[in-house]
Amino acid sequence: MTGGAIPPATDSAAVRADSAVRADSAAVRADSAAVRAGSAVRLDAPEPSWAIDAEVALVGSGVAGLTAALRCAAAGLRTVIVTKALLDDGSTRWAQGGIAAALGEGDTPQQHLDDTLVAGAGLCDEAAVHTLVTEGPDAVRRLIASGAVFDPDEDGAGIALTREGGHHRRRIAHAGGDATGAEISRALVEAVRTVQREGTAAGGTIETIEHALVLDLLKDAEGNTAGVSLHVMGEGRHDGVGAVHAPAVVLATGGMGQIFSATTNPAVSTGDGVALALRAGAQISDLEFVQFHPTVLYLGPDAEGQQPLISEAVRGEGAKLVDADGERFMVGRHELAELAPRDIVAKGIMRRCQEQGAEHMYLDGRHFGARMWQERFPTILAACRAHGFDPVTEPIPVAPAAHYASGGVRTDLDGRTTVPGLYACGEVACTGVHGANRLASNSLLEGLVFAERIAADLTADFRAGRLRAGAPVTDRAVVPLPAAELRTAIQRTMTEGAGVLRSAASLAAAARRLAALHPPAADPPAAAADSPGPAGSPVPSASGVSAASGGSVVSDGSPVPPASDGSAGFRSADGAGRGPAEPGTQTWETANLLLVAEVLVRAATEREETRGCHWREDFPDRDDRQWRRHLVATLEHRADRTGSAHPVLRATGSTAFPPVRATHPPAAEQTAVEPHCTEQTAVEPHCTEQTAVEPHATDTRSAPGRPTDARAADHAAAQE
Repeated sequence: MTGGAIPPATDSAAVRADSAVRADSAAVRADSAAVRAGSAVRLDAPEPSWAIDAEVALVGSGVAGLTAALRCAAAGLRTVIVTKALLDDGSTRWAQGGIAAALGEGDTPQQHLDDTLVAGAGLCDEAAVHTLVTEGPDAVRRLIASGAVFDPDEDGAGIALTREGGHHRRRIAHAGGDATGAEISRALVEAVRTVQREGTAAGGTIETIEHALVLDLLKDAEGNTAGVSLHVMGEGRHDGVGAVHAPAVVLATGGMGQIFSATTNPAVSTGDGVALALRAGAQISDLEFVQFHPTVLYLGPDAEGQQPLISEAVRGEGAKLVDADGERFMVGRHELAELAPRDIVAKGIMRRCQEQGAEHMYLDGRHFGARMWQERFPTILAACRAHGFDPVTEPIPVAPAAHYASGGVRTDLDGRTTVPGLYACGEVACTGVHGANRLASNSLLEGLVFAERIAADLTADFRAGRLRAGAPVTDRAVVPLPAAELRTAIQRTMTEGAGVLRSAASLAAAARRLAALHPPAADPPAAAADSPGPAGSPVPSASGVSAASGGSVVSDGSPVPPASDGSAGFRSADGAGRGPAEPGTQTWETANLLLVAEVLVRAATEREETRGCHWREDFPDRDDRQWRRHLVATLEHRADRTGSAHPVLRATGSTAFPPVRATHPPAAEQTAVEPHCTEQTAVEPHCTEQTAVEPHATDTRSAPGRPTDARAADHAAAQE
């Protein structure tokens, strides 16, 4: 049985499990039908005034996006990179700790797999983790061959490997002491620039569009990917709203940390990729699992925006967590103490804060001495001193802050989503690797490995003529935009109601406040009343807003209670109540934040247990019997009883991960029975690989219609 599978059930439990599987299958069929019918929504934005053509459009310029672009170009594909800031300004450059891989003597992929599964708290997909840890070492070596320079060991003959939380071995490669992400970004950007100057032997090209906010996925009349719309901010070769027409789009947009007041994420991390995928009809999974990094420099209760991260590597080198009295409080809570998985350390800090009525704890690394701080952690040392703290001479204040989204756009092992031609990798994706909590330094490796797999899959599909798209259609319903100034209200609502500590009461309050932020002309996402929950029960509204209410009344007809900040639904003075806002960068970002926040709150409300980085104070225990499964969200376009249209969110309790969907299959293959499906029929080609007893099988994860050995050959060819 794989990680994330529900244990074999008997008697009435088996009946319930079978019912849940069948309900999930029906939901997946409905999602697929909606996607094929082109049922989706889009942001309110002007029609594109310019367009360029490509074979692959990559959105994002971190390790995942740049790696995929380089591999696609090497295979001869015309590739366009769309990035929100500068090419070298992706989230990757902020990574301090390093990249994990079984490179050291005595270490093995199996040991790396074991540590990852433990950190993932029962929800990792073992096949995805196996792919990560077995392909990871060679992927890192290819990264080094492309120009990345990691810190050498003492002999200078190999790579210095360190240890971080959750790892039982030293397997973390780092660069510049604590500037690993910056070095990886530098090497990949330089490689992209080289391709732009010189091209590739296979004739591939890379074009970049910087300062561009991606808006929506373009789809043809058959529901296939046809490119993306985007808005270029400022003057340049392209300006204003335009489009990249391509039959394949790869989302590598990074995280969504900006939905919280305090985060380690840069300002560009506004959940754009997840929101785009939702509006396009793709499945989103595990969004409730947001990792709060336990050691972020505490700058006061009112600190907002991007906060200085104190890398896990500091604890890996021996720094200790202590309270105001100097007492270590992680000893006895976990066998690894300060090096326990991040969710456990974050909970330990929060519990100690509750016990003592404190706002933060301390990280003590004074015993390192000045030289070690300067040589091993120069970036962190400079950040601390810039804020008035000196870790050389004093313990530094730390507290958890939003750091990483373990969930995201649901993909298979080749990065394919449930929308034909749409791929995702990196933090925006949910590959099944991280489960309920990401293991330290697995993120860069995941972006690297799955970007390469996407490029291999795309290369094979293009060569076989499987990727195609018609002209984009623009008949999708428009989502009215919230006022840009509501961004702060969203962030504070999420921090108060869906932060490290959650409860039914806090989440319900957050849902009401978020619902009240929608423009009066728009109905916020609501759950379908007939959608099955984990035990087949009806799923309540995602935001508590009635479909025909105009947004200021909850489902039972009662008025929205005043929020803690004094706002009262649409009658607040912070931008709500004035109707839809005008299209623009800030309102588009705010719309993305609001959508992602509502889906997260909905999923966190549904998951009535504590697991990984999801901590419910009212359900403090892990419940494998009911909740060793995934929550999947989709956004559909339905007509309400008034005849108007509005987005509807449906969450489904799923025990299968991930979906496998054919990418633009040739017409002759569209009705064929998939050879690896169980209990499927010819009219249901997009199977979810489920059985009643073992819904999480890992030996059926090859692409539809192609044998596993052929897939392996495609992948190997792409790496060459």
